[in-house]
Amino acid sequence: MDERIRLDVSDGIARVQLARPDARNAVDLPLCLRLREVFDEIDADESVRVVLLSGQGPVFCAGADLKERAGKDASWVRRRRTASFAAYAAIAACRRPVVALVHGAVVGSGGEITLAADFAIAAEGTTFRFPEPHWGTIGATQRLPRAIGPRRAKELLFTNRPVGAEEARDLGLVVRVVPPAELADVGDATAREIAKAPPGAIALTKRAVDLGTETDLDRGIRIEMAAIEQNLGTGDWREGIDRFSATGKEAE
Repeated sequence: MDERIRLDVSDGIARVQLARPDARNAVDLPLCLRLREVFDEIDADESVRVVLLSGQGPVFCAGADLKERAGKDASWVRRRRTASFAAYAAIAACRRPVVALVHGAVVGSGGEITLAADFAIAAEGTTFRFPEPHWGTIGATQRLPRAIGPRRAKELLFTNRPVGAEEARDLGLVVRVVPPAELADVGDATAREIAKAPPGAIALTKRAVDLGTETDLDRGIRIEMAAIEQNLGTGDWREGIDRFSATGKEAE
């Protein structure tokens, strides 16, 4: 079995780990293919409520494994890049919320993986870099501008400037920064909170946000109304009302 990606599912939480610590979790073709497979498996597993995505070893992901491109032609590189796009798309399209837990270096493809997740929590000391143009290639030109704006994205891509954890939070690359020793626990606590919510309502909320950000407000409201109508066809909305009626409290 390919160990580049490790998957464990328990108590509604799928834990996905990049598992090439000796290679600083660099992204190669087999890792891309396996990452896509894993997220397809998660999407088909009705027991999963939330996904935690992390990396083994001292860094989250040091970017693309450039060593595998030695001696390859442009056609091979094109296929390799297509495989990486498919892997990122599988993360983004997952019906379950995906929370990235990042630490150490997050470089190039590592940033793409982070941005494909719904949001990210970083350990103190984490650094981001988007060096693709400095490697003579192209990358991070779509998700990065959507996360932080085109002008900030251009600055990071053009300069290859490292971004620390606190600045990454201010820019919107991550939503929280925590001590390294607390990253796993904070991730678990976050996952448990998400897992408490009805999965149908969470899935519809994720889809409405994702689709709504691609259009104007009027069409976005229509997307939300469509999600509401679909939700009314399930029993999810009654669960929250019944819990509030029984306890006098919001969902806990």
